[in-house]
Amino acid sequence: MSDKFSKSNQVTIRGEIVSMFSYSHEAYGKKFYMVDMKLKRLSGADDVIPVMVSDKLVDISRDYTGMSVMVNGQYRSCNRNDGQKSRLILSVYAQELEMIWEEPDAADSNHIALEGYLCKQPIHRKTPLGRWITDIILAVTRPSGGSDYIPCICWGRKAALTAGLEIGSHIKIAGRIQSRGYIKKLTETEYEQRTAYEVCVKKLDVSMDE
Repeated sequence: MSDKFSKSNQVTIRGEIVSMFSYSHEAYGKKFYMVDMKLKRLSGADDVIPVMVSDKLVDISRDYTGMSVMVNGQYRSCNRNDGQKSRLILSVYAQELEMIWEEPDAADSNHIALEGYLCKQPIHRKTPLGRWITDIILAVTRPSGGSDYIPCICWGRKAALTAGLEIGSHIKIAGRIQSRGYIKKLTETEYEQRTAYEVCVKKLDVSMDE
């Protein structure tokens, strides 16, 4: 990767584009669009990850559905108000995008490396199948200022390690971005199907700042 990439927030994903481009916003003279990429897991399941792309990278008037691409960039967050409360929206911010001509290998399709600080108390719990899991949120500073807030999930020994961490702990992680569906209860009679995005932690390094 080139020097323009932040060392504290690096993403490389390889997968298939499964949607058309939809307009998101305009900033600094660029128009940004959203597109979905399908990434394969080793288990055979798929993750569908939203990617933000500027019109300077690709011709957004073309239909790329079904094409395989590699994206290098960062994992970004923003808060969006749905009329009742603010929701955390996550997407891969593409800084490089190129076509690839072979179907991506599931073992080499989804990599993320983050370095930041724990910004909320960890949530340590046990799944219905009896596995321990810890949810954390990592605040990752952007080179241009501001921060991205990235939900991460730790299993097993990593769950035990992160469960007792204090807010402000300095953490480096490596893992993969994953998606999962869930049902959101809106009222006593209304429910909505939603998708959550998080980083599944594979490697972890923790230190406490003085």
